[in-house]
Amino acid sequence: MMATLAREMHFPDADTLLDRYPLPDDLRSGARVGLVELLAALEDEIGLNANGRARALYGINEDLRRLKAIADDRARFPAIAEVEILSPMFILGLPRCGTSLLHALIDGDPQVRTPLMWEVADPSPPPEAATFDTDPRIARFEGYIERELGGKIDEIAKAHPFGAKIPQECGSFMTTSFRSSNPVMMNRIPGFYRWFLGADVTFRYQVHKMWLQQLSWRNPRPHWALKIQEHMYSLPELRSVYPDAIFVQPHRDPTTVIASISQLIRVIRTPAFDKQDPIALGQEMLHLWHDGQVRMMAYRSAHPEMPIHDMRYRDLATDPVAAVRGIYDRFGWEFTLQSEAGILDWLAENPANQHGKHSYALEDFGLTEDEVREVYQDYIETYREYI
Repeated sequence: MMATLAREMHFPDADTLLDRYPLPDDLRSGARVGLVELLAALEDEIGLNANGRARALYGINEDLRRLKAIADDRARFPAIAEVEILSPMFILGLPRCGTSLLHALIDGDPQVRTPLMWEVADPSPPPEAATFDTDPRIARFEGYIERELGGKIDEIAKAHPFGAKIPQECGSFMTTSFRSSNPVMMNRIPGFYRWFLGADVTFRYQVHKMWLQQLSWRNPRPHWALKIQEHMYSLPELRSVYPDAIFVQPHRDPTTVIASISQLIRVIRTPAFDKQDPIALGQEMLHLWHDGQVRMMAYRSAHPEMPIHDMRYRDLATDPVAAVRGIYDRFGWEFTLQSEAGILDWLAENPANQHGKHSYALEDFGLTEDEVREVYQDYIETYREYI
């Protein structure tokens, strides 16, 4: 499919794409708003090479396909829409603070449900508990990784866990709402990011809940654990859909965070751009994540009742079992022998640096520690005890 898409020099208009994947009127109108903005921003990005344009268009088609698949299942099985999602846990904060590690560790607990990469890639029919570890979609996803990424997977995996049974970030299914900032990670599209900052993303969380209902229907567990950094931009909309949500925020020195995420995004974007400006990328990452922190700090200040557990990245790295136990204690989740065993099993099966060391430095992106600390002074002062 990507070879066909690569021949489309210009991006189709939103209605042409939406017509390929007929949706109920409410989903079509909700998705169309952001799709129009995304297509315009991609069209304006002259730096995208042919592969980048094909990748972006393929992703849009896949998002529409997956949204339609979920909508079709809900029409076929009305009980999906009745599934309750109670007190989901959202892991928030800056990137590279151990959020993916924490998500993976909690996934080891049989009480906890996380969205796995294979089921997010291919959510229909709804996954079933009895075949969850043997579903043929697992092998199909592994084959897709091998075909599309090949030797590049180790470079990505140095910084971020990757595989069919690895917990997936919410951004990988919130993209089906077209009100997610996830495309900004894949491509340099400042126009879409500016629109995103001013958008009402309530529709995104309505679609998010549809996904959790889809994945829960035939494979429910007592708890959901979810993560993606972009939640910090939109806490009012998130809590309007999940009023009983609970939150965890790991903290880490921003000078390490910005260097690490800049290198990861450079790797992710490499196939889409023949040339990347590391200085511009450093400035983009420096301010993009701070925008989210500003919003989250303001929201937390105005809502001190918000149920959130702050924690140190270094505590998670030093004693993962104790760090996770502290979260469970905060929210009254039962920390069982199986909870601990799941954490220890994951650590044994995924040793640090198994794919090689993720190397990065601020100077690679034209940044200094003083510059980062100046921009993040408000965050550092607010959470100094956790950094």
